[in-house]
Amino acid sequence: MVKLVWTELSTDDLKEIFDYIAKDSVRYASITVNKIYNRAQDIIDNPYVGRVVPEINMKFIREVISGNYRIVYKIINEFQVDILRVYHSARLLKADRLE
Repeated sequence: MVKLVWTELSTDDLKEIFDYIAKDSVRYASITVNKIYNRAQDIIDNPYVGRVVPEINMKFIREVISGNYRIVYKIINEFQVDILRVYHSARLLKADRLE
């Protein structure tokens, strides 16, 4: 079991997702962000659960999917995983925006 660390960028992403969806529905915004958060919890038990991010192609930078969102994370070591970003799958993921 590893410690899951949400980076400042990833928490900013969650806030932006919430704010954008909340323009139409605060309830749906809460549901969406909670689903993303709960999906990320799967990483705690198995850091290799996600696939390698194709745009990056580094074995320690992986992603899991929650609905339309990509939760991109980095395996730091056997004890820690950092959530780097949460991206809408329609957005282009650039390596220079991960950290």
